[in-house]
Amino acid sequence: MNRLTNEQRLQIIEFYYQNQCSVRNVFRALRPIYGLHNRPSEQTINAIVTKFRTQFTLLDIKPTTRMRTVRTEENIASVSESVAEDREMSIRRRSQQLGLCYSTTWKILRKDLGVKPYKIQLVQELKPNDLPQRRIFSEWALEKLAENPLFYRQILFSDEAHFWLNGYVNKQNCRIWGEEQPEAVQELPMHPEKCTVWCGLYAGGIIGPYFFKDAVGRNVTVNGDRYRSMLTNFLLPKMEELNLVDMWFQQDGATCHTARDSMAILRENFGQQFISRNGPVSWPPRSCDLTPLDYFLWGYVKSKVYRNKPATIPALEDNISEEIRAIPAEMLEKVAQNWTFRMDHLRRSRGQHLNEIIFKK
Repeated sequence: MNRLTNEQRLQIIEFYYQNQCSVRNVFRALRPIYGLHNRPSEQTINAIVTKFRTQFTLLDIKPTTRMRTVRTEENIASVSESVAEDREMSIRRRSQQLGLCYSTTWKILRKDLGVKPYKIQLVQELKPNDLPQRRIFSEWALEKLAENPLFYRQILFSDEAHFWLNGYVNKQNCRIWGEEQPEAVQELPMHPEKCTVWCGLYAGGIIGPYFFKDAVGRNVTVNGDRYRSMLTNFLLPKMEELNLVDMWFQQDGATCHTARDSMAILRENFGQQFISRNGPVSWPPRSCDLTPLDYFLWGYVKSKVYRNKPATIPALEDNISEEIRAIPAEMLEKVAQNWTFRMDHLRRSRGQHLNEIIFKK
C-alpha cells in the first residue's frame, strides 16, 4: 500500500486505544476501511504505535543537520577517540554516532589514522591439561632438531579429511536478472555425498591420496579395520617403493589410529619411531596447528578442487588427486620447514596458541 498519511496514522492510534491496546484487534478493525489485502500490516501498526509512545509524534522526523563530510582535526580526533573506546564497532554505526558520513569516516580510519579491519581468527579450543603436553612435545622436537637440523625431513605426517560434494549456492553472490521473478530454487540433499581421504606428507612429497571405500567401491568413513588395511596394503608398500627408510610416522589420537591392532602394526614397522597418542612419543591432543596436513594441505586442496564445480564423487576424487600431484616439492619443503618454526614458537608460548604465526608478527 501507499505511504500512510498523518490522518491515517492518527486513526490507527485511535483504534489502538479503542481496542484494548491490541495490535491484532486494530489489524482486524482496519479491514472494512482498507480491504483485505491493502490494509497496513501488523508490523506497520506496531511501528506507528511504538513511535507515538516513545517519540510522542506521528510525523516523519528529518535530520536537522547534514552529516559532516570534512576531515577536520576535530573529526579525526572524534573518530580516534571512538576507536579507542570500541574497536569492534562497524563503520556505519560509528559514522551514525559521530554524525559523520560513511565515506568520511572510512577515509579518516584508513588514511588519517592508518587503521585496518581485521577478521577474528578461529582456533582449536585447548584444555588446561593440553598445554604441558604441547610444551613437552615441542621440547622433544627441538632436541631432535638440535641433534639433526634436517630431522623434519624424516617425519611422515598423516591425517584424513572429508571432502563433501559441494552443492550449495551462496545467495549473497548469486543474482538472476530478468523482468520477472524467476522463482528459482535449488534442492539440497539432507545428507550430501562425501569422500574420506588419507594422505601422508613429508618434506619430499605426498603419499596418497587414499580414498576409503568398501568391498564394492562405495565411499565409507574410517574405522579400525579400514585404517589397518590402508597401513598394510597402501602406506607400507608405498614407503618401500619410494625407499623411505628411517622415517618417523605421525598420527593423531583418533580411536581407529590408537586401537591395539593399529598400534601393533606401527610398532612392528616403525619400532619406537612413531608419534601418536599412547605411542613412544606422545602426540598432544587438539593440536591441529602442529601438523602440516591441517595447517596447509587440506585447506590448500579444498580451495582448488571445487573451482570447476565437480558434479559427482568420481569427478571430485579426480580433482583431489590432480591438485595433490600438482603441489611442487619446493612448496612441501617450505611447509615442513614451517613445522620447525612452530615448534620454537610453541616452546616459547609454553603450549599456548601460536599467536606469532596466527597473526604473522
